[in-house]
Amino acid sequence: MKKSVHVLFMHFVLLQLVSATLSAQTKQTQTGNDVHIVLTGDSNWHRRISVYDDPAYLDLIKKIRSADAAFTNLEVLIHPIQQSAQPWAGGGYAYAPPWLTDEIKWVGFNLVSTANNHAYDYGEAGLRSSLAALNSANIANAGSGENLAFARSPAYIDTKNGRIALVACASSLRVGGLAGAQRIDLPGRIGSNPLRYNTTYTVDAQTLENLKKLAKLEGLRTGKADGLFSFAGASYVVGDSFKAHTEVLPADLEGNLHSIHEAKRMADFVIASIHSHETPPGHPDQPSEFLVQFAHAAIDQGADVFVAHGPQQLRGIEIYKGKPIFYGLANFVFDGEAGIPFLPAESYESEHLPANATTADFRDASSKNDTVGYPEQRGVWESAVVQITLTSDHKLKEIVLNPVTLGYGKFRSERGHPLPASSSDAKAIVEQFAHLSELFGTKVDFRDGRGYVKVDGR
Repeated sequence: MKKSVHVLFMHFVLLQLVSATLSAQTKQTQTGNDVHIVLTGDSNWHRRISVYDDPAYLDLIKKIRSADAAFTNLEVLIHPIQQSAQPWAGGGYAYAPPWLTDEIKWVGFNLVSTANNHAYDYGEAGLRSSLAALNSANIANAGSGENLAFARSPAYIDTKNGRIALVACASSLRVGGLAGAQRIDLPGRIGSNPLRYNTTYTVDAQTLENLKKLAKLEGLRTGKADGLFSFAGASYVVGDSFKAHTEVLPADLEGNLHSIHEAKRMADFVIASIHSHETPPGHPDQPSEFLVQFAHAAIDQGADVFVAHGPQQLRGIEIYKGKPIFYGLANFVFDGEAGIPFLPAESYESEHLPANATTADFRDASSKNDTVGYPEQRGVWESAVVQITLTSDHKLKEIVLNPVTLGYGKFRSERGHPLPASSSDAKAIVEQFAHLSELFGTKVDFRDGRGYVKVDGR
């Protein structure tokens, strides 16, 4: 009798598990309506863009406002320049006045990532001020927090077509800007949610011997295990060709996937985001190996959309198991050249400028009067506003690319804000997406000034 009861109980448990699995697979929103998501790349944002009234521009803004969820990576801190800058942030120091939250809401963004390499430009005080400004303005944000648990936790918005979650992290972070875990004996550390990775370089025997000599000469700490020689944060192995292999740090992968799984159980749709500058050696327009690994794992764990940003240029689009992955969307706003009035001493020292130098002096010197760096890189100033339509049962229905330009070739005060691309520029941008997406077997068509990603034969 006891055995038969036990068998029946086990059957009941099995049926519950099957039922839960099927329920998760066929989960639909209560409205049964499609959900509309807009994605943009980096917003390194310091000036007002609500001042422009060109009809085509306002039509672009309407596309963002009409979405259920509108996302951007906020690559700037919001604070009144009362905090001290960190010793060297690299790539400039990004901050904006408190009115930036009004601009964010004017555009229509309601989900922002705060995990990026500029999150700690002004230390604890700068990041804390920025998060407080976003929260006071009721702008949902994910990716940074008072400790690792807060930084890694999903952000949620409730819309008429369902609840949407965002989990955000960054592989491109300053060491001092990583959020720290809370313990029973010590508090956690404010910072951003990391997704770190290990790198193993394959080199020839002579190169490895030279590296060992260098490490010994400099007195660097080294290690050797499983045929790998490691020092200075990387591992090396002898092989027939030079190459690099990257893999996500297991603890960070597990922690971020746990947050995505949590979001999946608490919301109808999940967006996973990462700020990642890294590229494979010799292939700056392709995602690193570890990034593809993480993107696939995020989709497997329940993310409906995956978006990467950070490399300052476009990358390809992949449709993985029916879910879209965007490996790089370049910039949506990039106006810091004329929008940052003060810089710390380290910036001027890097260009050997005198103590009375101004930000204009620094911009002239660092770009050699707009002939090197970002000003002369066309890809920095071209992107797209991406419109995604998902059905209530999580099927990918449509992806539309709305090409934008940020003023390539113009004077620094005239470039940096998004404008709908001209017909010729729009065609070139979509063709670039199409070329980069071939690597993943994704087809992109150009029609009527926009790009259309092939989805289920459409």
